[in-house]
Amino acid sequence: MPLPKRRHSKQRGRKRRTHWKLEAPNLVVCPQCKTLKHPHQICQVCGFYKDRVVVEIKVKKDKKKKE
Repeated sequence: MPLPKRRHSKQRGRKRRTHWKLEAPNLVVCPQCKTLKHPHQICQVCGFYKDRVVVEIKVKKDKKKKE
């Protein structure tokens, strides 16, 4: 297994790592509820995809205290 003859400088290693960066996810506006969502995905808020309901979103009911 070959080994490097000399040590790489910090600058050289950092230059190589300049392309290791995170990208922000692309977000689009849902045409139904106007919230941000990922493109080509079902909206998590309203359940629409391409102007039709694909998933029925269940609404959680709050438990009321009995007095």
